[in-house]
Amino acid sequence: MTTLSEENYLKAIFHLEDSNQHVAVNEISKFLGIKMSSVNSMMKKFAEKGWVIYESYKPLKITAEGHRRAADVVRKHRLTEMFLVQKMGFGWEQVHEIAEQIEHIKSDLFFDKIDELLNHPKVDPHGSPIPDRNGNIVELNYLTLGESREGQTVILKAITDSPKDFLRYLNQKQIALETEIEILEKESFDRSMKVHYHDRTEVLSALVADRLLVEKK
Repeated sequence: MTTLSEENYLKAIFHLEDSNQHVAVNEISKFLGIKMSSVNSMMKKFAEKGWVIYESYKPLKITAEGHRRAADVVRKHRLTEMFLVQKMGFGWEQVHEIAEQIEHIKSDLFFDKIDELLNHPKVDPHGSPIPDRNGNIVELNYLTLGESREGQTVILKAITDSPKDFLRYLNQKQIALETEIEILEKESFDRSMKVHYHDRTEVLSALVADRLLVEKK
């Protein structure tokens, strides 16, 4: 049985591991805001459990079991967020903190039932893919809006990160997932973009455009 602290470390590993399933200890320290000594101590425990391969001063190697357990925590979080939005009427800017608490419930049956009630969603309310029970996750090859070309029409599929203030900004601009966005102009100096959607025209900064993940229509 994993502890709440272990699950928070596992979730950090999931977000930080690279394509070769490596992650640096100092990255975990920064991500969680925890001292290196505490991270090293926890990683030694993870090594004993067979979740990571730990060697001092070297990146961690995440084992298949470690990856599966990390993905399971993320699965529970993202399923919860989707349930709160689809079944309880929460806004996408309201669900993260609630899901942070619910994700630590130990009953797999509870989350399997949520998955069933939602008809097995592939992504959460922010467009992030939901791992399956085996830790497998669909790779989504989207571009950022900032990488898109003038004259293109694209569809918003996900956002790179979801702090409350950014989600509220998108709400104010009436930008949600599946919004079709036509790129009217790109400013070469500051990379801002004039775009058209929902019968409105807006100028989006590069900071915003680089956080919006899109696919071509």
